[in-house]
Amino acid sequence: MKTAIVNLKTIVSGDWRKPFVSGDTIVCDGGLIKHVGTADAAMLDDCDVVIDADGAVAIPGLIDSHVHITFGDYTPRQKTVGFLESYSHGGVTTAITASEVHVPGRPKDPEGVKALAVAAFKCFENYRPGGMRVHAGSIILEPGLKESDFDELVAKGVWLAKAGFGAFKTPYDYKETIGWAKSRGMITTVHTGGSSIPGSSGIWAEHILALDPQVSFHVNGGPVAMPDEGFPRLVNESNVALQVCTAGNLRTTLWLSRLVREADAFDRFLIATDTPTGSGIMPLGMMYTITHLASLADMPPEMAIAAATGNNAKVYKLNSGFIAPGRDADIVAIDACSGGSKHDALSALANGDVAAVGAVVTAGVPRFVGRSRNTPEGMRRVRIAKSNVMQDFSGAAH
Repeated sequence: MKTAIVNLKTIVSGDWRKPFVSGDTIVCDGGLIKHVGTADAAMLDDCDVVIDADGAVAIPGLIDSHVHITFGDYTPRQKTVGFLESYSHGGVTTAITASEVHVPGRPKDPEGVKALAVAAFKCFENYRPGGMRVHAGSIILEPGLKESDFDELVAKGVWLAKAGFGAFKTPYDYKETIGWAKSRGMITTVHTGGSSIPGSSGIWAEHILALDPQVSFHVNGGPVAMPDEGFPRLVNESNVALQVCTAGNLRTTLWLSRLVREADAFDRFLIATDTPTGSGIMPLGMMYTITHLASLADMPPEMAIAAATGNNAKVYKLNSGFIAPGRDADIVAIDACSGGSKHDALSALANGDVAAVGAVVTAGVPRFVGRSRNTPEGMRRVRIAKSNVMQDFSGAAH
């Protein structure tokens, strides 16, 4: 399918260093972004679908890099079906597993944790709830795993490894298995903060510095933050990506956002949700953390958007997260909500208002156009201006 989004007021790139792209049109073809800028009539005539954004703002689809996925679109922690599809109505176009730790009766032996990771990975290989890309299947590191197990996992497609919920005596004991995973190109992630599941241990800055994973999960607390003295250490003494989550400590989120900017380390600052958990299901979780940063931390909204898109894409080596030719065609049209005091999406975010989601496109395919069921109505009328396919792409009403 060839899809165009026209009449955009602003295009946010996902790159915080160059946050805006000039132009008012994005053209997608074959699942990728083909053109960003302006488009002539001939280019639009060749499109199957044309979306008129009516002056809305385009951003890359949000990447939630901490989602507690199990199998299919179901969370046993909250006993809810369809939560991922609902997240897409909050502008989330990619979900990355935080490991399948919430599977009831989850196995803890080496063969069991390998099987769990492979099964979850395979479950989402060809399944896209709400059009969302889901990267599932993270091996939960447990005692007894051997180096050869990581060769087996990589051969089967698993590329994520999670430390923090295993039966190791101390957090330092994860170091060998993390090294095995990293040496094979896997992305390694480590729980940070107080214990969130009975039987697991708290993990602090000194542990992260010793283990040296790629990502410190919910460094602001999941939900309990580590002691304050650890935050400057992780910023200044490591190259670990520092992920803040909606279901964590807001004070440390805002503080860390300042620390990374002062240290010129913003590439390492990631936004995620850490849901579904005891904190619940948060379809607008990514959007709320963007608003918190933009309105309370003096962070430009386009910079906060980059932390939820391009920064995640860089750390996790994804082709999404940016609006640029050759990137995955995952795009969200946002606007100021009707009835608010601001009249464009970026000003609304800086004001602390959640943005209205007017359209979501993933892999170049419109998933809904006009209105998200999870946000208020926007001030502008995002609509289908042309469609050669038998679908109107209208979103479900409230």
